[in-house]
Amino acid sequence: MSRMQLALNVSDLDEAIAFYSALFHAEPAKVRPGYANFAIADPPLKLVLIEGAGEPGSINHLGIEVATTDEVAAATVDCAAQGMETSIETGTTCCYAIQDKVWIEGPDRAQWEIYTVLADAPGPEGLGGDERCCTGDGAESPGAGQPVAASSATCC
Repeated sequence: MSRMQLALNVSDLDEAIAFYSALFHAEPAKVRPGYANFAIADPPLKLVLIEGAGEPGSINHLGIEVATTDEVAAATVDCAAQGMETSIETGTTCCYAIQDKVWIEGPDRAQWEIYTVLADAPGPEGLGGDERCCTGDGAESPGAGQPVAASSATCC
């Protein structure tokens, strides 16, 4: 399973849920305070709504959801081999899920993540966030291909 992820900043989560439920004829897969996501089959899309982060209506970040950590590792190797700077997070909590991921910065500083969800992460601290998504907290970015082992950083 692979699908594109589009994370949007929204000003009113309830209004956004109602709109995207009608647009995609789907209910959210997960709703938490300030956060909702849709797992849409057609088109294959993970739509993430984040309330109160960034300019409403703007893209928060982009991603590709994959099925396994091995796929994240393969994407990391591929991107690094092509000269892209990568930032790896393992076992990180974000978007109310525990994830392994790699971040790549695209043209014009567009933030892309390639990630897999390992488990649900319930609780009030599950949204997470760093400068790439969700909130405005800071995070370090290592050099190309340099892993961040067992990161405790949080992001979406």
